[in-house]
Order: sequence, then structure tokens, then C-alpha cells
Amino acid sequence: DNMMEHHEHHVQPPQEWTSYNGKVPILQTEHAAKKNDQPSSAASVQTDGASFRPRTTTPTASNLYGERPRVSLLMELKDRVGILHEVLKYFWKYDLNVSRIESRPVQRTCSTQWGSREPEEPVFDFYLDFDGTLNDPAVQKLMRDLAPMTEKLLVLDEKDVHWFPRHISELDLIAHRTLDAGVDLESDHPGFNDETYRARRAELAKNAFNHRWDQPIPFIEYTKEEIETWGAVWDQMEPLWKQYACKEYLHSLNLFKEHCGYSRDNIPQQQDISAFLKERTNFEMRPVAGLLSSRDFLNGLAFRVFFSTQYIRHHSQPLYTPEPDICHELLGHAPMFADRDFADFSQQIGLASLGASDEDVQKLAHCYWFSVEFGLCRESGKNKAYGAGLLSSFGELEYACSPSHPGADEPPEIKDWDPQVAATQEFPITTYQPTYFLASSLSDAKLRMREYCENLQRPFFALHNAQTNSIFIDRPVRRTKGAP
Repeated sequence: DNMMEHHEHHVQPPQEWTSYNGKVPILQTEHAAKKNDQPSSAASVQTDGASFRPRTTTPTASNLYGERPRVSLLMELKDRVGILHEVLKYFWKYDLNVSRIESRPVQRTCSTQWGSREPEEPVFDFYLDFDGTLNDPAVQKLMRDLAPMTEKLLVLDEKDVHWFPRHISELDLIAHRTLDAGVDLESDHPGFNDETYRARRAELAKNAFNHRWDQPIPFIEYTKEEIETWGAVWDQMEPLWKQYACKEYLHSLNLFKEHCGYSRDNIPQQQDISAFLKERTNFEMRPVAGLLSSRDFLNGLAFRVFFSTQYIRHHSQPLYTPEPDICHELLGHAPMFADRDFADFSQQIGLASLGASDEDVQKLAHCYWFSVEFGLCRESGKNKAYGAGLLSSFGELEYACSPSHPGADEPPEIKDWDPQVAATQEFPITTYQPTYFLASSLSDAKLRMREYCENLQRPFFALHNAQTNSIFIDRPVRRTKGAP
């Protein structure tokens, strides 16, 4: 996926933009522009070895993300002392900023007079991204000067990648893409035959569908029955947290009791939690009606946004839920996002998912499962939980952390935290996990995850700009696959 495709240059079709609530320009569909039949008035740039036609000026991502337009080049250069300096001096001459340089050896052989094949003089392909457009006179002069230095000088098309949000406002485009509607209960769901419960789920789903990125999360008046269900879960979990939860979770839970209204007799409001997290680690909550795809969910983490359900499990079985609910989200996940290492760890997975291949998204989802959901860390010689799936399940928390592992016939296998291994480890979703991964600490888990993400064959490097809530990428791409 990281290999850049080489194409003959052609004029790109313009992109169609609209505005969101009259505030932020939003790209409608980058693959659906229909004006590519308009002729370009720009003249070709002639060089000694190539012809480059400047692209028609059209709206680009720079309008929204504060980035300058960029050109991507491929040059083939013979390996000799000073060759890169000779190339870069022209960028300096024309005051053009290079944003990326990547080199790869080209394997070539030649035939000898005896019929054998020997390596030719070493040759490298250089990939360069720099600020500017082919319409810029300085860029045109640069191309003329570079052409005599190489037998191959190509302007590369923008790479087609899976659609991903570039600005936090674009999370509105994926928040509704739930795999279920939040109200489509299976026949074995405890609330399947409860019309009142189903109506409540529909009400909360509507609230989530109507939420927008720049609005506060609406206040929810939880019923007496819902608060009693929450309290039943709290009573079961509280003694187990003291025994098996990691110190970061316990510290954050105390902060949530003080600042976010956490108690057994009160279901906290997501807006209060979100506001507290925003101040502490720049994370925030976002309502969602049901389960999202792995890609959409992880993309949200890149913006330090956690998609959270708002419904609670059925009161008839307060200690069981077939899907994530607010007990899982608010008791399991939310407190951990108040820890800086854990928040950074989660965002690393999210950033790596942007534009990634389906295969890599699946690997990242597995890493998420074995860490954010079911991760263990070592603390004072004991195994402690930091994963939300454990911190919200009284049975599995004890099974995973207790030396006696009660609740199953066989004890679980506990492996050292290695994202490379976790990425391909299979797992069940309806039973206790047969395998857990143990990190030496949360900071160690973050470091190992960072190293894994850096070694993925990613189509680009992504960085979150917290001030603009947008994603910087180090090379031009087209977000064409799976656009909302």
C-alpha cells in the first residue's frame, strides 16, 4: 500500500464542495466530480525529456485544512557523491519547500560478453513532494532544470485511498453509518419483547443521529429503572475495581466521581464527561446510535473522539448485555481516556487507520481488541486490567486477573504485549477471551504500539492538528474508496 503508483500525468477533475451549517467547507464526494470534460486553458510545460501539463485550478483540500497544494515527483538518479545536493539546489534556487524525500534502490542487471549478467551502476528512484502547483512559473522552471539530470522524471498522480475524515466536522458523515440502528434487537435480546424499552432505544438513537460535531451533547433524563440497572452493575464492579483495576483507572475514576457525577445512584451525562476529558487530555465523547465499522470507529480516535452509545442494557438482566451500552462505555472506557498515555495510545491506532487498507484496518482492530478492550498490564507483581471489556464485566475481570481464574474450565493464555502478534490473533466475541496480552505498563504499551504503527505500510503519514481539529498528511491523496 505504501508503494506509489506511477502514471502518466493527466488533468484531475475538479472536486465538488458544499458548506456545513454555513460554517465549514465540506468535500461532497471527491470521486463524483463531473466536470472533467472541460478543456484546460493552461499550456504544456516543455522540457528536454518530458512534457507536463499544468492542472486546471480547482478547489482543493488546502481550502479546508490550511495546507498548500503539493506536487509529487519521481526521479531516477544514478548513485554518486553529491547527486542529491545537485537536485535540491534547484529547489533552493526557486524557493520551493520540499515536504518529503524517499529513496528506493532500482535493481538492474546487464549482459556481459560471456552471456552472464552483472549488476549495472547503482540507480535510485527518488520520490519528492514539494509545495506548489504545475501552474506556478517557479515550478515550471524547476522541471526544466531537473529534466536533463534524469532519464525518468514523472509527475505522480494522487494516490487513491480509502475515504477518511480530514476535519472533525466530517465525523458527521460517518456517525450515522451504524452496522445496526441501535433499535434492531435480535430475538434473543432481553429487551426484544419490551415495547417500552424498544421505544426508549429508538428515542436515544434519534438523539445520536441528530447530533453534530459543534453542538453540546444533549442532557438525558434517565429513568428510575435505568438508574437502578446502573447501580446494580456498579455494586458488582466496585469491589473488583479496587482489587483488579490498574492504578490509572482507579485514579481517573476518583476524578470522575468528583467532577463528572459518577456514583451508583447517578448515571453521568456524556457532556460533563466530554468537557472534563477535553480539559485533561483533549479527548471527547460523541454519541452514536449503534455499532460502527472498525474503520469508522478507529477514524474517530484519530481526532481523539470516542463514539459512545447512550442506551443501557435491559433491566431484567442488569449483569448481562449482548452489545456495548453506557455501562461498558462510561464505566469501562471513559475513565481511561483521562490518562495521557492511554489517550495517546488510542489516538495512535486511530491515526494509523486513516486511509489504511482493509487488511491493515483489521490488524489495527485486533490490536485495539487486545489492548483498549481486553488489555492487561503488570503492576506491583500482579496482573491488572486497563481494557474496558474487563473493567465493565465482573465475571471476566476476575477470570483474567485472579491467579485462580474462576469462571471457566481452562485458565487463559497470557502473552507479552506484542502488537505484531496481537494483529493476527483470533478472538471470540460471546465468551471469555482465551488469550490476553500483558504489557509491563501503559507507557510500554503505547511505545510498542507506536513502533508497530510506524512500520505499517501506510499510504501516507498522518498527524492530528489539535488547534484546527484537522489531519495533516505528508503527501497528496484522493479519498475515493468508500466515500460517504
